[in-house]
Amino acid sequence: MLSSILLCFPATSQDDGLHNSSKVFSAPADLSWQDWEAPEELERTWRAAIVRVPVGPGHSKQVTTEDLQQGTIAIERKLPTVIYLHGCSGFWPGTFERIKFLSDNGFLVIAPASLARKTYPRSCNVETREGGLFRGTLVLRNNDAGYAIERAREIKIVDDEKIVLMGFSEGALAAVTFQAQNPQQHVRARIAEGWTCHAPWTEYRGVNAAADEPVLTLLGAGDPWHQNKWTKGECAPFLNSENGSKSIVYDTGELSNKHGLLEFQSAQQDVLEFLHESLFD
Repeated sequence: MLSSILLCFPATSQDDGLHNSSKVFSAPADLSWQDWEAPEELERTWRAAIVRVPVGPGHSKQVTTEDLQQGTIAIERKLPTVIYLHGCSGFWPGTFERIKFLSDNGFLVIAPASLARKTYPRSCNVETREGGLFRGTLVLRNNDAGYAIERAREIKIVDDEKIVLMGFSEGALAAVTFQAQNPQQHVRARIAEGWTCHAPWTEYRGVNAAADEPVLTLLGAGDPWHQNKWTKGECAPFLNSENGSKSIVYDTGELSNKHGLLEFQSAQQDVLEFLHESLFD
């Protein structure tokens, strides 16, 4: 039913259990209620996160969450921060490209690794182009997002007034449906790349951002993963047009038939303009 939801591209650069090609998945029956928000599982996603910090105009470097926590990074100022949610297949080369793009433009980026969970059922199969294989994945992803937001607020160089939640594909779904469970999980804005806000499962549908959280959604009109009756559409009907939220649908040119959009300069510029408007205007 959800064969075209949330698929990402295969990766070859990450082979340590954080991509579909290298992860040993759990059977759904192995996931107990204790696992959903178990502290040790959430901490695994944080420790394995990709982290990148800006070090000058157009430049950034990769560090770790441990580096952030220990304060070993030679940065004194507060940084606007993006909590970045990877797609269903985990870390792939495009994840690193997106994180670098954001950090090169002045953002501290933290990408929690949901596949670092010890108990984690497969949610998609890239080889057969199937997605939505485990409905409960969205709860896991949202829990990981909330935990990362809270932990980020503990970091000295994080500007906790300028935290953005952003994701690609399944990560985009998680970014727009995320609901803060406490004030420490509140974010300033959200960005979703490659998701339509339409799905047959109620909890997968729509946008759950607070009224003061503008949302940017990016979509190719002919996105090959969203041409079915279940997910075809766009997020505009679910967005608050009065708070700066916007749905951008690329219906002409090369982006019109792409699932991944942020490889292209025009989409990157749309993201940077939204971030500037939402955080600094």
